[in-house]
Amino acid sequence: MNGVTGRMGTNQHLLRSIKAIREQGGVKLSADEVIMPDPILVGRNEAKLKDLCERSGVEKYTTDLDSVINDPHYQIYFDSQVTGRRAAAVKKAIEAGKNIYCEKPTGTSTEEALELYEICTKAGLKNGVVQDKLWLPGMLKLKRLMENDFFGEILSVRGEFGYWVFEGHSVPAQRPSWNYRKEDDGGIIVDMLCHWRYVLDHLFGKVKAVSCLGATHIEERIDEQGKPYKATADDACYATFELEGGIIAQFNSSWTTRVRRDDLLTLHVDGTKGSAVAGLRECVTQHYGNTPKPVWNPDIAQPIDFFDGWAKVPEQELFDNAFKAQWELFLKHIVIDTPFPWDLKEGAKGVQLAEKGIESWEKRCWVDVEEL
Repeated sequence: MNGVTGRMGTNQHLLRSIKAIREQGGVKLSADEVIMPDPILVGRNEAKLKDLCERSGVEKYTTDLDSVINDPHYQIYFDSQVTGRRAAAVKKAIEAGKNIYCEKPTGTSTEEALELYEICTKAGLKNGVVQDKLWLPGMLKLKRLMENDFFGEILSVRGEFGYWVFEGHSVPAQRPSWNYRKEDDGGIIVDMLCHWRYVLDHLFGKVKAVSCLGATHIEERIDEQGKPYKATADDACYATFELEGGIIAQFNSSWTTRVRRDDLLTLHVDGTKGSAVAGLRECVTQHYGNTPKPVWNPDIAQPIDFFDGWAKVPEQELFDNAFKAQWELFLKHIVIDTPFPWDLKEGAKGVQLAEKGIESWEKRCWVDVEEL
């Protein structure tokens, strides 16, 4: 596991996924068979690695990737480093015959990301990309509604994502400074359009075209050493997507917005029979028969409470941590060859949409998204 000293690598992949899987006794396959991951942590900071071993119960770590990359004991290479270091390390692992599981974006360009898929497939190695939002309880509840034809014909999807990331001048920032430097592969378009690609593709329909406007609203921030730096990457993104089947999706993504909605991420889905709004965990619905009939009249106080008439989707199943759920599916894919469609090609599609979004912003026009 390379790069687990970072925020996501530590919290979601190591502590809430691999540590949790080990503590539950592995991934159960049958009454007498489990998959038990035996990880070694890799990073550049030995002190951080030692601390993570103590916190996670993992016994092994190294600061020398080359010392373990050719060890046949390790069948999977996992990468959650910063984007710029990912492709070279994944290539090295492929050359060493490792199956690949990695964070996104999988490369700094579509060509680089697609090359990883091609050489990995040519080498006959299994591969996967983290697409965690598909296993969020709110997204799974939306999927169940769709499976039961709650929406009828889906017309549109509206996504709102983001929160205020403090600049650091007074209140310390809660995200790493590289996120706001283009030269370090930062930017919210590169970060979030990778997510929106797999959410849209797998839930609503393949993305056919994009119109995107980016912005750098906050031009100066404070880094981890307390020094001011110029923000060169976009911190907000306003995008519209055309999907197969005529569905229109709009996503606002921003690190410069204050939240007044149900969650940090909400998806509002409108259909001919009903609508739903899903957050990370909860989902509420309004059926056609419960839809109010407002009349425009700005001269009187609004008589309708538009939050009434929405019903909360009950908890009909147990939901695990989204990252852990996908980890378990990937481990089963490695050991017993169960299907795993979220491969490096899917990761390349995310990079492609981010590039198309930036192209749209630069050209100030709609851009088609070709089949990879």
